[in-house]
Amino acid sequence: MRSWRYIWVVPIMVLVLDLYVFQAVKAVSQAASPRLRAIIYGVYWVVSILSLLLLCFLPNLYRRFTWMQGYAFFVIIGFYLAKLLTAVFLMVDDLRRVIQWIAGRLLSATRGAVVPSDGISRSVFMSWLGMGVGAGIYASLLYGFSNKYKYRVRRLRLTFENLPASFKGFRIVQISDIHTGSLKNPAAVKRGVDMVMAEKPDLILFTGDLVNNIAPEVGEYQSIFGCLTAPMGIYSTLGNHDYGDYSWWENAESKKANLDHLMRIQNEMGWRLLMNEHVVLERGGEQIAVLGVENWSAKSRFPKYGKLDQAYAGAEKYPFKILMSHDPSHWDAEVRRDYPDIDLTLSGHTHGMQFGLEMPGFKWSPVQYVYREWAGLYEEGRQKLYVNRGFGFIGYPGRVGIMPEITVIELA
Repeated sequence: MRSWRYIWVVPIMVLVLDLYVFQAVKAVSQAASPRLRAIIYGVYWVVSILSLLLLCFLPNLYRRFTWMQGYAFFVIIGFYLAKLLTAVFLMVDDLRRVIQWIAGRLLSATRGAVVPSDGISRSVFMSWLGMGVGAGIYASLLYGFSNKYKYRVRRLRLTFENLPASFKGFRIVQISDIHTGSLKNPAAVKRGVDMVMAEKPDLILFTGDLVNNIAPEVGEYQSIFGCLTAPMGIYSTLGNHDYGDYSWWENAESKKANLDHLMRIQNEMGWRLLMNEHVVLERGGEQIAVLGVENWSAKSRFPKYGKLDQAYAGAEKYPFKILMSHDPSHWDAEVRRDYPDIDLTLSGHTHGMQFGLEMPGFKWSPVQYVYREWAGLYEEGRQKLYVNRGFGFIGYPGRVGIMPEITVIELA
């Protein structure tokens, strides 16, 4: 019960933030008429108070209106993120003013009074800049809600000297991170599945995170993803969310039953789940190996269920190898170091953080400060890694700059 005494710290901190940002509002509206200023101030405080009330009652709203989960959180939290960014600019300006004041006092003591320069106040400029940046980020987050089902097909042709001739032109579709527990639009998801089938892949590979937490989340999406077919089959592996590690279970048996249920669902959809094992694909009398490991991460907060040594055993004799490993940190930590003859690794996991910027020759996302390989193609020597940006979403119900991805890989 004692912990509840500190619950008021949050609204107090939020109120302090509101008061601080209000100084920027006052600065940018100082040239307005008294009537307009009163309207601006009134709107600011009405919106701020309503946002604070929503923030306080958000847990109850979540329980009563499940559709608000994610949306309400990011509408409100995004609003305060925008204010926090504005506050950063204000603090920089306040620091500048303190330094300027100290310097002015020192100079006035030795050389007389310092005459202030003419022109627009830098405080007003910084206020406009901070509010502009904050509003831009907030607007992008709101706009991003509309992007979560805008699937983008990314095609690439990968050349390998040791690829058997019969597999030249072999087409692989990779999808990853479906997160069915977040999906709310079956028709939109079906369009994404139709886009996969339109590519006429020889092979479909799914690199983990079918659910957010529990197997029943698949629900009606089982029949949708069960429509996927490919001549050489559909193979999958597990991601960190598939084990139920982020849910509470009465006992270990319940947790295991959930994972068994998820494995049955994949089997019923016609997907072959690779659990630290490999399969051999044959075409034109030549063979390659597809390996799949359970989740293995070099990051301490994620589990290491994968056993690449088990998946690799017996595959060394095949001239070309593809590895499915959900977490891209596995590539640097073990794959490249200990298995230099694994030619192509396919991963997901990062989602590109569902937020960033991509343009020809340039890409950026905050996730790159955590993951060295976080989206797209990476090459070291003869080995290649491709990190899929994810088919679905989790947490933030949207995408800004980093669109949901269907990857089409042609081997050459």
